[in-house]
Amino acid sequence: TNDAHHNVIRSEHGYIDFVQDRDQILIELGLVTDDLLAQARQLAQSNNTTIIDEVRKLNNLSDLELYRSLARQYGLQLGEVEKLLRKVDPAFFGACSKAFLDHQHLMPLYQENGVLVVATDNPAASMVELQKVFPKTKVEKLLVTPTDFRRLWSAIDLCQPHYQPEPSSEEGETEEAEELLGGFKPEVEAHLVSVFEALLLDAVAERASDIHIEQYRGIGRVRLRVDGELRDLNHYVLDADELKGLVNVIKIRAELNIAERRLPQGGRSVLRVGSLAFDLRIHVQPSLHGEHVIIRLLPQNSELISIAKLGMSSAIAESYQRLLRDPAGLVLVVGPTGSGKSTTLYAGLQLLAEDTTRKVITVEDPIEYSIDNIQQTRVRPEIGFNFADAMRSFVRQDPDVILVGEIRDYETALEAIRASQTGHVVLSTLHCNDAVDAMQRLYDLGVHANSLASELLAVIAQRLARRICPHCRVEAEPEPEILKEVFPDGTPDSFVAYIGKGCDRCGGRGVHGRVAVVEYMRANADLRNAIARQIPVGELRKLALDCGLVTMRDSALDHVIQGNIPLSELPRILPAERMAPEARWQWEATE
Repeated sequence: TNDAHHNVIRSEHGYIDFVQDRDQILIELGLVTDDLLAQARQLAQSNNTTIIDEVRKLNNLSDLELYRSLARQYGLQLGEVEKLLRKVDPAFFGACSKAFLDHQHLMPLYQENGVLVVATDNPAASMVELQKVFPKTKVEKLLVTPTDFRRLWSAIDLCQPHYQPEPSSEEGETEEAEELLGGFKPEVEAHLVSVFEALLLDAVAERASDIHIEQYRGIGRVRLRVDGELRDLNHYVLDADELKGLVNVIKIRAELNIAERRLPQGGRSVLRVGSLAFDLRIHVQPSLHGEHVIIRLLPQNSELISIAKLGMSSAIAESYQRLLRDPAGLVLVVGPTGSGKSTTLYAGLQLLAEDTTRKVITVEDPIEYSIDNIQQTRVRPEIGFNFADAMRSFVRQDPDVILVGEIRDYETALEAIRASQTGHVVLSTLHCNDAVDAMQRLYDLGVHANSLASELLAVIAQRLARRICPHCRVEAEPEPEILKEVFPDGTPDSFVAYIGKGCDRCGGRGVHGRVAVVEYMRANADLRNAIARQIPVGELRKLALDCGLVTMRDSALDHVIQGNIPLSELPRILPAERMAPEARWQWEATE
């Protein structure tokens, strides 16, 4: 409009959505065809989900990939949950009906420069009704992935007022009453159930392998292990009473004794987040200021990794594939807990599953990946069915390849050796530090040296190193103190190193995911003779080096030069005596 002086007067009256056919955008993005869109509509109606969710499942797309494309097409900004959590103002969320926000898939987060930022996981969500709730405020839509939307919802919901019991006048009496009752009031526990669910959701969204809940002198600390590194979750502020209640909630979930606070306890549970399923290993440990809880998340339906993507050199990968075609023998993958041993074995099983001429049987605890054309069995210790029992049964089922999840005791080791002696390829894992140490570990379990020498095919030892984010990788100046350890005689002129400078894809950390660094020892005649004679581990390693042992140092340096891992990862995965070339270290030791 114009005023009396012919000046243009402009004012904002509300939010208008000009998108007419929202489903057509999915076709324009090349994500679906007309037939696939019709199928997604039908599934969304029957499953009470959104069309976008069904399209993502049908096309097997990652949330981030799909929603980044949708944000560009709709002209929206894709939000980062870590940054949003630091800006959230719960007052805006509390001003609206939760039922309305849940139905509309909207979440008001905060106000900045006169603009109310509203998160949604539906790019076509209408803002008209929300604009009526905040009539004098400009509303801006921000797109987030469904997982991030649930994380934000849980975090904001936990900030809303909850019932808190009035503190007792005498602290000592309160502590005694809690100890006798062994629990808390139902109103508090209902809130803590939401805290636990939000914590699990955070762990899934961050790709965490472990959750650590710790108590120290009246305060709590929550950390996630992501890509092998612990990170604090600072938006969980829990006092001593809430921490004790949260531990009780976790104990109930794992079917543990909530009254027992003096002894360690271990249990299991199952977590489902959309189409994802996780096996939870829960361990409760008493400590000075209260019980600590460690929860390990084991994905049950993760995407299988092929041998080509494990990170092995081409020579080792080819040798590993050749081992799987051998008529009989024992192949071990060794390393500490969480070093990716099972992933390496499953990559081999995936290759075997494609060979219809061979039968493969596995016994696992638990079954981490489901593979078609492979007979998989889970141990049941509670009814007397363990690894050794399964091995004794398997040899009568005409298999060609047997995978036993872990060699833990003499009985399992003995049955694995017997199975390899009767014409089967046996794959298994073992907890030890490197390939040569695996021999001493089996000796300690009581395996006869001659039997081990005759049946062993190869040992693969591995660690997981943090992978440089490929989207922000740049060449970097190597750390001089690490170079001095790795190259005591001088750094080669051609040596290069890389780091990740940080970007939106990796959350500014410069690393994303992990890659296996392997040590590979193939048994030959000289090594078999040495193993049969049970020579000391130091001499055995020296002989293995002469017989072509591929050390973890060499594999790690290959990854550094290729730009897969930063040089700073070497001290994290290699002990001090393995940083320098081992031939030189052995020579100095003898001097």
